[in-house]
Amino acid sequence: MTTLDEATTRDLTTGAPTTGDPTEAPAVTGERADLLEMLAHQRHFLRFTARDLTDEQAGLRTTASELCLGGLIKHVSSVERSWANFIVNGPSAMGGDFTAMTEADWAQRADEFRMLPGETLAGVLADYAEAARRTDDLVATLPDLGATQPLPKAPWFEGDAQWSARRVLMHIVAETAQHAGHADIIRESLDGAKSMG
Repeated sequence: MTTLDEATTRDLTTGAPTTGDPTEAPAVTGERADLLEMLAHQRHFLRFTARDLTDEQAGLRTTASELCLGGLIKHVSSVERSWANFIVNGPSAMGGDFTAMTEADWAQRADEFRMLPGETLAGVLADYAEAARRTDDLVATLPDLGATQPLPKAPWFEGDAQWSARRVLMHIVAETAQHAGHADIIRESLDGAKSMG
């Protein structure tokens, strides 16, 4: 486990030591450091499930679901990016009204869960690292974690609810953890490798 002092001298996305250059990123403490550490831990488990895989393996479905490891990482990247944009720009950043989505919209959304022709595992992981970096920068610099935005219209949200930046970040942590568990099952079904145990 990374201590608070170590967290300020390590990249919170990768855990790698930083150069110590104070212009790199603002140091985070307290609640923000806790949120980033929890998120970094879950990101690590998700990325770890893809270790030593080929592009072909990352695109394989190994269970009854439509999910593959590369697709899960793509999805989590997209979700994290969308929610980070929501914190800053509100519901319009999420694509508007989910209750008005067409069949074509849902089909396009389903591609988020697959490795498409021409996509590589390295590219998917690089995109995830960039989404993570942007979220981490936002957490470090956001003026108020209590600032709220109204949720977009969607069948899975209640009425006229609003979420704070804090709640959105906890949702990103929960979503990442949930999909890291899915990824672990897919990987174990692929070649017996496990994230733990």
